[in-house]
Amino acid sequence: MTSDSALTYKSAGVDIDAGDALVERIKGAAARTARREVIGGLGGFGALFRVPPGYRSPVLVSGTDGVGTKLKLAIDHGLHDNVGIDLVAMSVNDVVVQGAQPLFFLDYYATPRLDVDVAARVITGIAKGCEIAGCALVGGETAEHPGMHAPGEYDLAGFCVGIVEEDEIIDGRTIVAGDAVIGMASSGPHSNGFSLIRRVLEQHPGSVDLRLGGARLIDLLMEPTRIYVRALLAVHAKLRFKGLAHITGGGLTENIPRVLPSGLGVRLDGRSWPRPAVFEWLAGTGITPQEMYRTFNCGIGMVGIVPRRNAERVLAELAAQNERAWLIGEVIEDEAQRVHIA
Repeated sequence: MTSDSALTYKSAGVDIDAGDALVERIKGAAARTARREVIGGLGGFGALFRVPPGYRSPVLVSGTDGVGTKLKLAIDHGLHDNVGIDLVAMSVNDVVVQGAQPLFFLDYYATPRLDVDVAARVITGIAKGCEIAGCALVGGETAEHPGMHAPGEYDLAGFCVGIVEEDEIIDGRTIVAGDAVIGMASSGPHSNGFSLIRRVLEQHPGSVDLRLGGARLIDLLMEPTRIYVRALLAVHAKLRFKGLAHITGGGLTENIPRVLPSGLGVRLDGRSWPRPAVFEWLAGTGITPQEMYRTFNCGIGMVGIVPRRNAERVLAELAAQNERAWLIGEVIEDEAQRVHIA
Protein backbone atom coordinates (compact mmCIF):
# COMPACT_ATOMS: atom_id res chain seq x y z
CA MET A 1 0.00 0.00 0.00
CA THR A 2 1.43 3.40 -0.99
CA SER A 3 1.43 6.45 1.25
CA ASP A 4 -1.20 8.00 -1.04
CA SER A 5 -3.61 5.14 -0.41
CA ALA A 6 -2.83 4.59 3.28
CA LEU A 7 -5.80 4.79 5.61
CA THR A 8 -5.85 7.88 7.79
CA TYR A 9 -8.30 9.48 10.20
CA LYS A 10 -8.80 12.25 7.62
CA SER A 11 -9.63 9.76 4.88
CA ALA A 12 -12.26 8.30 7.24
CA GLY A 13 -13.87 11.73 7.54
CA VAL A 14 -12.25 13.33 10.60
CA ASP A 15 -9.96 16.31 9.98
CA ILE A 16 -7.89 17.07 13.10
CA ASP A 17 -6.26 20.04 11.37
CA ALA A 18 -9.68 21.64 10.83
CA GLY A 19 -10.41 21.21 14.53
CA ASP A 20 -7.16 22.92 15.44
CA ALA A 21 -7.97 25.76 13.03
CA LEU A 22 -11.38 26.20 14.67
CA VAL A 23 -9.84 26.48 18.14
CA GLU A 24 -7.58 29.26 16.88
CA ARG A 25 -10.54 31.05 15.30
CA ILE A 26 -12.64 31.07 18.47
CA LYS A 27 -9.96 31.86 21.07
CA GLY A 28 -10.59 35.60 20.88
CA ALA A 29 -14.36 35.22 21.25
CA ALA A 30 -13.94 32.93 24.26
CA ALA A 31 -11.41 35.28 25.86
CA ARG A 32 -13.99 38.09 25.85
CA THR A 33 -16.19 36.03 28.19
CA ALA A 34 -13.48 35.47 30.81
CA ARG A 35 -14.19 35.97 34.50
CA ARG A 36 -11.50 36.36 37.14
CA GLU A 37 -12.38 32.96 38.58
CA VAL A 38 -11.29 31.15 35.41
CA ILE A 39 -7.97 29.30 35.76
CA GLY A 40 -6.14 28.63 32.52
CA GLY A 41 -7.66 28.78 29.06
CA LEU A 42 -8.98 26.66 26.23
CA GLY A 43 -7.25 23.41 25.33
CA GLY A 44 -7.00 21.53 28.62
CA PHE A 45 -8.72 18.26 29.43
CA GLY A 46 -10.96 20.01 31.93
CA ALA A 47 -11.93 23.58 32.73
CA LEU A 48 -10.85 25.03 36.10
CA PHE A 49 -12.97 27.61 37.90
CA ARG A 50 -12.63 29.01 41.42
CA VAL A 51 -15.75 29.40 43.55
CA PRO A 52 -16.23 33.18 43.85
CA PRO A 53 -15.39 34.61 47.28
CA GLY A 54 -17.93 36.03 49.69
CA TYR A 55 -20.53 33.26 49.75
CA ARG A 56 -21.65 31.96 53.15
CA SER A 57 -23.35 28.76 52.00
CA PRO A 58 -23.03 28.50 48.23
CA VAL A 59 -25.16 26.10 46.20
CA LEU A 60 -24.22 25.19 42.62
CA VAL A 61 -27.06 25.17 40.10
CA SER A 62 -26.61 23.32 36.80
CA GLY A 63 -28.56 23.26 33.57
CA THR A 64 -28.26 21.70 30.13
CA ASP A 65 -30.24 22.12 26.93
CA GLY A 66 -30.02 22.36 23.17
CA VAL A 67 -31.61 24.43 20.42
CA GLY A 68 -33.90 21.72 19.08
CA THR A 69 -35.17 21.68 15.52
CA LYS A 70 -34.69 25.43 15.19
CA LEU A 71 -31.26 24.28 14.03
CA LYS A 72 -32.86 22.75 10.94
CA LEU A 73 -34.13 26.17 9.84
CA ALA A 74 -30.74 27.73 10.63
CA ILE A 75 -28.99 25.16 8.46
CA ASP A 76 -31.53 25.30 5.64
CA HIS A 77 -31.33 29.11 5.42
CA GLY A 78 -27.65 29.62 6.29
CA LEU A 79 -28.53 31.55 9.47
CA HIS A 80 -25.78 30.31 11.79
CA ASP A 81 -24.79 33.47 13.65
CA ASN A 82 -27.41 33.55 16.42
CA VAL A 83 -28.19 29.93 17.25
CA GLY A 84 -25.27 30.02 19.67
CA ILE A 85 -27.10 32.73 21.62
CA ASP A 86 -30.13 30.43 21.69
CA LEU A 87 -27.98 27.64 23.08
CA VAL A 88 -26.69 29.76 25.95
CA ALA A 89 -30.08 31.31 26.66
CA MET A 90 -31.87 28.01 27.11
CA SER A 91 -29.53 27.00 29.93
CA VAL A 92 -28.79 30.31 31.65
CA ASN A 93 -32.47 31.26 31.75
CA ASP A 94 -33.18 27.95 33.49
CA VAL A 95 -30.40 28.58 36.00
CA VAL A 96 -31.35 32.16 36.84
CA VAL A 97 -34.93 31.24 37.79
CA GLN A 98 -33.42 29.61 40.88
CA GLY A 99 -31.88 32.98 41.75
CA ALA A 100 -28.44 31.83 40.59
CA GLN A 101 -25.74 33.79 38.80
CA PRO A 102 -24.46 31.74 35.83
CA LEU A 103 -20.73 31.21 36.26
CA PHE A 104 -19.50 29.21 33.30
CA PHE A 105 -20.70 27.48 30.17
CA LEU A 106 -19.52 24.61 27.97
CA ASP A 107 -20.75 23.65 24.52
CA TYR A 108 -20.88 20.49 22.42
CA TYR A 109 -20.87 20.80 18.63
CA ALA A 110 -21.25 17.64 16.53
CA THR A 111 -21.15 17.45 12.74
CA PRO A 112 -20.33 14.82 10.11
CA ARG A 113 -17.63 17.01 8.56
CA LEU A 114 -16.27 20.15 10.19
CA ASP A 115 -16.85 23.34 8.22
CA VAL A 116 -14.59 25.77 10.09
CA ASP A 117 -16.41 28.88 8.85
CA VAL A 118 -19.86 27.64 9.91
CA ALA A 119 -18.60 26.32 13.25
CA ALA A 120 -16.80 29.59 13.97
CA ARG A 121 -20.02 31.53 13.31
CA VAL A 122 -21.97 29.27 15.67
CA ILE A 123 -19.40 29.32 18.47
CA THR A 124 -18.89 33.09 18.17
CA GLY A 125 -22.63 33.31 18.83
CA ILE A 126 -22.19 31.10 21.88
CA ALA A 127 -19.51 33.48 23.16
CA LYS A 128 -21.82 36.44 22.55
CA GLY A 129 -24.56 34.74 24.55
CA CYS A 130 -22.12 34.16 27.40
CA GLU A 131 -21.14 37.84 27.34
CA ILE A 132 -24.80 38.85 27.57
CA ALA A 133 -25.33 36.46 30.50
CA GLY A 134 -22.09 37.40 32.27
CA CYS A 135 -20.74 33.85 32.34
CA ALA A 136 -17.45 32.48 31.06
CA LEU A 137 -17.16 30.17 28.07
CA VAL A 138 -14.61 27.81 29.59
CA GLY A 139 -14.51 25.04 27.02
CA GLY A 140 -16.42 22.54 24.97
CA GLU A 141 -16.16 19.77 22.46
CA THR A 142 -16.19 19.84 18.68
CA ALA A 143 -16.80 16.36 17.30
CA GLU A 144 -16.71 15.11 13.72
CA HIS A 145 -18.99 12.09 13.37
CA PRO A 146 -19.09 10.93 9.76
CA GLY A 147 -22.35 9.20 8.94
CA MET A 148 -24.22 10.37 12.05
CA HIS A 149 -25.89 13.39 10.40
CA ALA A 150 -26.69 14.46 6.88
CA PRO A 151 -23.92 16.42 5.10
CA GLY A 152 -23.89 20.07 6.18
CA GLU A 153 -25.86 19.44 9.36
CA TYR A 154 -24.71 19.85 12.96
CA ASP A 155 -26.15 19.51 16.45
CA LEU A 156 -25.58 21.54 19.60
CA ALA A 157 -25.81 21.02 23.34
CA GLY A 158 -24.89 23.38 26.16
CA PHE A 159 -24.07 23.04 29.84
CA CYS A 160 -24.16 25.81 32.44
CA VAL A 161 -23.23 26.03 36.13
CA GLY A 162 -24.37 28.89 38.37
CA ILE A 163 -24.21 29.75 42.05
CA VAL A 164 -26.66 31.03 44.67
CA GLU A 165 -26.71 31.36 48.45
CA GLU A 166 -28.69 28.47 49.91
CA ASP A 167 -31.03 30.76 51.83
CA GLU A 168 -31.67 32.88 48.72
CA ILE A 169 -32.81 30.12 46.36
CA ILE A 170 -36.01 31.08 44.54
CA ASP A 171 -38.23 28.02 44.92
CA GLY A 172 -41.81 29.34 44.94
CA ARG A 173 -42.62 28.03 48.40
CA THR A 174 -43.85 31.45 49.68
CA ILE A 175 -46.28 32.02 46.79
CA VAL A 176 -49.88 32.55 47.94
CA ALA A 177 -53.21 33.26 46.29
CA GLY A 178 -53.46 36.92 45.34
CA ASP A 179 -49.81 37.30 44.32
CA ALA A 180 -49.21 39.13 41.06
CA VAL A 181 -48.03 37.42 37.88
CA ILE A 182 -45.69 39.53 35.76
CA GLY A 183 -44.81 38.61 32.20
CA MET A 184 -41.59 39.67 30.45
CA ALA A 185 -41.50 40.04 26.68
CA SER A 186 -39.99 37.32 24.55
CA SER A 187 -38.03 38.02 21.38
CA GLY A 188 -40.15 35.55 19.40
CA PRO A 189 -40.67 31.78 19.62
CA HIS A 190 -37.23 31.49 21.26
CA SER A 191 -36.14 27.83 20.82
CA ASN A 192 -39.41 25.99 21.32
CA GLY A 193 -42.17 24.66 19.14
CA PHE A 194 -40.09 24.48 15.98
CA SER A 195 -41.23 21.01 14.99
CA LEU A 196 -44.73 22.48 14.71
CA ILE A 197 -43.41 25.66 13.08
CA ARG A 198 -41.58 23.63 10.45
CA ARG A 199 -44.72 21.63 9.74
CA VAL A 200 -46.66 24.88 9.26
CA LEU A 201 -43.98 26.20 6.91
CA GLU A 202 -44.18 22.99 4.88
CA GLN A 203 -47.92 23.55 4.49
CA HIS A 204 -47.41 27.17 3.44
CA PRO A 205 -44.67 27.12 0.79
CA GLY A 206 -42.85 30.41 0.32
CA SER A 207 -44.10 31.83 3.60
CA VAL A 208 -40.57 32.28 4.96
CA ASP A 209 -40.28 35.44 2.84
CA LEU A 210 -43.64 36.82 3.99
CA ARG A 211 -43.18 40.28 5.50
CA LEU A 212 -44.77 40.98 8.88
CA GLY A 213 -44.33 44.52 10.13
CA GLY A 214 -41.42 45.12 7.78
CA ALA A 215 -39.47 41.95 8.67
CA ARG A 216 -39.32 38.59 6.92
CA LEU A 217 -41.08 35.76 8.69
CA ILE A 218 -37.91 33.65 8.71
CA ASP A 219 -36.00 36.43 10.48
CA LEU A 220 -38.74 36.79 13.11
CA LEU A 221 -38.70 33.03 13.69
CA MET A 222 -34.91 32.96 13.99
CA GLU A 223 -34.62 35.92 16.37
CA PRO A 224 -32.37 34.61 19.19
CA THR A 225 -33.82 33.70 22.56
CA ARG A 226 -33.80 36.62 24.97
CA ILE A 227 -31.39 36.27 27.90
CA TYR A 228 -32.96 37.63 31.10
CA VAL A 229 -30.10 37.00 33.52
CA ARG A 230 -28.75 40.48 34.26
CA ALA A 231 -32.17 42.10 34.51
CA LEU A 232 -33.63 39.44 36.78
CA LEU A 233 -30.67 39.42 39.15
CA ALA A 234 -30.66 43.22 39.37
CA VAL A 235 -34.38 43.41 40.14
CA HIS A 236 -34.31 40.44 42.51
CA ALA A 237 -31.57 42.14 44.55
CA LYS A 238 -33.97 45.03 45.24
CA LEU A 239 -37.41 43.43 45.18
CA ARG A 240 -37.45 39.70 45.75
CA PHE A 241 -39.24 37.42 43.32
CA LYS A 242 -41.23 34.65 44.99
CA GLY A 243 -41.07 32.53 41.86
CA LEU A 244 -39.73 32.66 38.32
CA ALA A 245 -40.73 30.47 35.37
CA HIS A 246 -38.80 30.27 32.11
CA ILE A 247 -41.40 29.76 29.39
CA THR A 248 -39.85 27.00 27.30
CA GLY A 249 -41.26 23.76 25.86
CA GLY A 250 -44.84 23.41 27.09
CA GLY A 251 -45.55 27.12 26.76
CA LEU A 252 -47.37 29.17 29.37
CA THR A 253 -49.73 26.43 30.50
CA GLU A 254 -47.07 23.83 31.34
CA ASN A 255 -44.23 25.93 32.75
CA ILE A 256 -45.87 28.28 35.26
CA PRO A 257 -47.23 25.42 37.43
CA ARG A 258 -43.66 24.12 37.86
CA VAL A 259 -42.99 26.91 40.39
CA LEU A 260 -46.35 26.89 42.19
CA PRO A 261 -46.97 25.27 45.59
CA SER A 262 -49.61 22.56 45.75
CA GLY A 263 -53.18 23.83 45.56
CA LEU A 264 -52.44 26.98 43.55
CA GLY A 265 -52.93 27.94 39.91
CA VAL A 266 -52.88 31.21 37.99
CA ARG A 267 -55.41 33.24 36.06
CA LEU A 268 -53.97 35.18 33.12
CA ASP A 269 -55.56 37.91 31.01
CA GLY A 270 -54.51 37.13 27.45
CA ARG A 271 -55.29 40.74 26.45
CA SER A 272 -52.85 42.24 28.96
CA TRP A 273 -49.80 41.94 26.73
CA PRO A 274 -49.29 42.50 22.98
CA ARG A 275 -48.90 39.30 20.99
CA PRO A 276 -46.11 39.69 18.42
CA ALA A 277 -46.97 39.37 14.73
CA VAL A 278 -45.18 36.04 14.36
CA PHE A 279 -47.58 34.43 16.84
CA GLU A 280 -50.61 36.05 15.21
CA TRP A 281 -49.47 34.53 11.93
CA LEU A 282 -49.01 31.10 13.49
CA ALA A 283 -52.44 31.28 15.12
CA GLY A 284 -53.92 32.19 11.75
CA THR A 285 -52.66 28.97 10.17
CA GLY A 286 -55.17 26.90 12.12
CA ILE A 287 -53.41 26.25 15.44
CA THR A 288 -55.98 26.36 18.23
CA PRO A 289 -55.64 28.86 21.12
CA GLN A 290 -55.10 25.98 23.53
CA GLU A 291 -52.30 24.56 21.39
CA MET A 292 -50.72 28.00 20.98
CA TYR A 293 -50.50 28.52 24.74
CA ARG A 294 -49.28 24.96 25.34
CA THR A 295 -46.60 25.04 22.64
CA PHE A 296 -45.33 28.64 22.39
CA ASN A 297 -44.49 31.46 24.77
CA CYS A 298 -46.93 33.68 22.81
CA GLY A 299 -44.86 36.78 23.59
CA ILE A 300 -44.02 36.05 27.26
CA GLY A 301 -40.57 34.51 27.69
CA MET A 302 -40.25 34.77 31.46
CA VAL A 303 -42.82 34.96 34.26
CA GLY A 304 -42.22 36.41 37.71
CA ILE A 305 -44.46 36.09 40.76
CA VAL A 306 -44.34 38.84 43.38
CA PRO A 307 -46.56 40.21 46.16
CA ARG A 308 -49.35 42.30 44.62
CA ARG A 309 -48.17 45.40 46.54
CA ASN A 310 -44.77 45.20 44.80
CA ALA A 311 -46.02 44.66 41.25
CA GLU A 312 -45.77 48.25 40.00
CA ARG A 313 -42.31 48.71 41.52
CA VAL A 314 -41.09 45.49 39.91
CA LEU A 315 -42.46 46.63 36.55
CA ALA A 316 -40.63 49.95 36.92
CA GLU A 317 -37.37 48.21 37.84
CA LEU A 318 -37.67 45.85 34.87
CA ALA A 319 -38.26 48.83 32.59
CA ALA A 320 -35.09 50.41 33.99
CA GLN A 321 -33.29 47.20 32.93
CA ASN A 322 -34.69 47.54 29.38
CA GLU A 323 -37.19 44.72 29.82
CA ARG A 324 -40.72 45.12 28.51
CA ALA A 325 -43.06 43.64 31.09
CA TRP A 326 -46.72 43.65 32.05
CA LEU A 327 -48.98 42.62 34.92
CA ILE A 328 -50.65 39.66 33.23
CA GLY A 329 -52.55 37.90 36.00
CA GLU A 330 -52.72 36.63 39.55
CA VAL A 331 -52.25 33.48 41.59
CA ILE A 332 -55.48 31.70 42.54
CA GLU A 333 -56.50 28.69 44.57
CA ASP A 334 -56.72 25.67 42.28
CA GLU A 335 -56.16 22.07 43.39
CA ALA A 336 -55.37 21.08 39.79
CA GLN A 337 -52.65 23.77 39.49
CA ARG A 338 -53.98 24.93 36.15
CA VAL A 339 -53.24 28.05 34.11
CA HIS A 340 -56.49 29.74 33.15
CA ILE A 341 -56.18 32.19 30.24
CA ALA A 342 -59.14 34.38 29.35
